[in-house]
Amino acid sequence: MIGWDVLAWVLALGGFLLVRHEFSLSQRLWLTAAAYVGAAIGLQVVGGFWTHLYLGRSKIGSFDEVTALGKLVFAISLALGAASFVLAPLFSRGIVVVMPMLALLIMAAGRWIFRAARGQDRRRNIDSPGVPALVYGAGDAGHQLARLVDRSADPPYTIVGFLDDDPGLRFLRVRGYRVLGLGSDLVSVARATGAEAVVLAVSQASPQLIQDVNDECTLAGLELVVVPPLREMISGRLELDKLRAFNVADLLGRRPIETDLSEIADHVTGKVVLVTGAGGSIGSELARQVRALRPSKLVLLDRDESALHATKLSLDGDGLLDTDDTVLCDIRDRDAVCAAFSRLAPEVVFHAAALKHLPMLERFPEEGWKTNVLGTRNVLECAATNGVQHFVNISTDKAADATSVLGQTKRLAERLTAWYAAQTGMRYLSVRFGNVLGSRGSVLDTFRAQISRGGPVTVTDPEVSRFFMTIPEACELVLQAAAIGHPGDVLVLDMGEPVRIVDVARRLIEESGKNVQITFTGLRDGEKLHEVLLSAEERGRDTAHDLITQVSVPRLEPSDLLANHDDLLQVGAALPVHSTTAGKGN
Repeated sequence: MIGWDVLAWVLALGGFLLVRHEFSLSQRLWLTAAAYVGAAIGLQVVGGFWTHLYLGRSKIGSFDEVTALGKLVFAISLALGAASFVLAPLFSRGIVVVMPMLALLIMAAGRWIFRAARGQDRRRNIDSPGVPALVYGAGDAGHQLARLVDRSADPPYTIVGFLDDDPGLRFLRVRGYRVLGLGSDLVSVARATGAEAVVLAVSQASPQLIQDVNDECTLAGLELVVVPPLREMISGRLELDKLRAFNVADLLGRRPIETDLSEIADHVTGKVVLVTGAGGSIGSELARQVRALRPSKLVLLDRDESALHATKLSLDGDGLLDTDDTVLCDIRDRDAVCAAFSRLAPEVVFHAAALKHLPMLERFPEEGWKTNVLGTRNVLECAATNGVQHFVNISTDKAADATSVLGQTKRLAERLTAWYAAQTGMRYLSVRFGNVLGSRGSVLDTFRAQISRGGPVTVTDPEVSRFFMTIPEACELVLQAAAIGHPGDVLVLDMGEPVRIVDVARRLIEESGKNVQITFTGLRDGEKLHEVLLSAEERGRDTAHDLITQVSVPRLEPSDLLANHDDLLQVGAALPVHSTTAGKGN
């Protein structure tokens, strides 16, 4: 590189003198020009070592290296220009102004040629080329992927071309790879190029796009690989080992969640936090995320000793259960709950304890009443009596336009929370979201169990759809909602687009590699074809977070619960139900 940069100054001088003076200079001007070039070369070498330019400070041909090179040449031109004006008044001013720019251009051109040649050599020298693959998406993620494949010594894929739905990109080359067509051309382009895999490099692909691409790949016998969502990348940077097969979570879409951890930490750090239902899927993940915010004490409360043991073990690696931060207690037992609150003095409560299985509660509405309504009332009463400052009730989308026992009990819990918020003036609020993908007893567990038995997989209706979230995503937004909510609010999380249950079933069957049939059983009592996040009379209002909406619910005084109990029993008539999976709760 030193030799090239020295030659660049000489070539720049020759080019300038040829164009500007046709080499017709007096002997004195020749000597002056030679002295200028000699001084520039000396300063170039000394400055290059002093700034570590020639000692590996930046990758050759990178933007950082060329920027540093430009700064060095600019400094040389200023220093020699000032000296020339002082020491040689008759010196050609053009040399001082134009020649450094020519020299920099030649230096940069050499680096560009070197980098381009090295990239081609790397492609040719790959001993074991990877699986021939089409890349769907010529945006930032596609460019990152192409660069990683080119730089990898043993890439898992060999890119044969790109696809993109933007017709304006039909002539685009991504690091030399052509855009060969639109997404609708996937099958024909794959056959023409011999592709065996498709890499979906769209970082915020909609669930519908992902499903459509997967259907085409399945029909054509192509492997579908996806670039992970932004939230799974570090600083948005793609890595080859992060590419993975299409899975059920991809059906939820790629809505990156931006959480203000500092705002959340203000409400948790250094405080005593209690989580009810800590042995459940939501409660245990909430406990994990709360623990990362460094509360002074994290108290886990559950009636299931085995689930409580599992959560404690996952948090601390300690399953002794001999400390006061684990509480075995049923929220139906008001005295036991209040004793725990009085002894431990929690300042923040996340109430995740609930019965959630829709068909079971339709058969046994009284049990839903005891846990979801009276149990929530007990926790609220004990919290208010013992000075809890912040209470978050975990609700469900089924509380909107409730037609089931589950929905009605959760709706009553929201209204009770609003009443206690008004009485205490504290930040008691509810957070409403849909089904949680992968939670204990969820649709995934049921489908996988049915698949392992050879089927059939039972779905209520071909068009039935539900809102889904992953467990970490839901809990992260719960914490964010808790930080921005006001007393009595019901905060509704943006669940993205609803997902058809049958698509989840088909995806799991494809992953299993088994030939399993899907049977449609019909909607059950109290079950909707499509869920909603807001009821017809509710009007959502924006909050400080793009993915959270605020609604208001009428308050319900605990003394008025009895009338609602009679209505609930009428909704939950014990009727026969079919075995199916589409109606899990929050």
